Amino acid sequence: MSLVWTLIAGFLYAEIAFVLLLVLPIASPYRWNRLFKSKFLAMLGQQAHIYFVLILGVLILFLLESIREMRKYSNFEQTGEVHLNVEMQHSMKLFRAQRNFYICGFSVFLVLVIRKLVTLVSAQANLLAQSEASLKQAQSATAAARSLMEDKKTEKAKEAGEDTTLIELSRLRRRVQGLTARVS
Repeated sequence: MSLVWTLIAGFLYAEIAFVLLLVLPIASPYRWNRLFKSKFLAMLGQQAHIYFVLILGVLILFLLESIREMRKYSNFEQTGEVHLNVEMQHSMKLFRAQRNFYICGFSVFLVLVIRKLVTLVSAQANLLAQSEASLKQAQSATAAARSLMEDKKTEKAKEAGEDTTLIELSRLRRRVQGLTARVS
């Protein structure tokens, strides 16, 4: 394998490892979001679109090159007696072209998958933070409503207590008036 294809294969292996890290529950979405929002990655993130297009362009260029090589070596016509060594070399070149095609194709695919995974993990972390904030807000609203209801209950109890006192007072006044009427 030439140096270029070795680098592309290494890039593919790094992509596979990164996808596995994103997909497996090794780190929570909060940690991933914190990592994505770090100063270093934020600095890279300003030009991330340019890097993404550049990497995708290079990979597509090599993908097209491997397609060209596959087409070149797939049209092997046996004219007369062909030596076995020539046929083996041709098959080997076709195999290498196909291998390079698969390496580039999977690399392009994983670049797109990684981009989508990063956006989904970041969105999930933001949604989890929003749901936690909403839950805390709902809990505080429930606590405030309970305290207001308890205040209303105590006010009603006080009003009921005042009503019973007034009833008792009016009852005692009538009794006093009845007793004073009897005495006179």
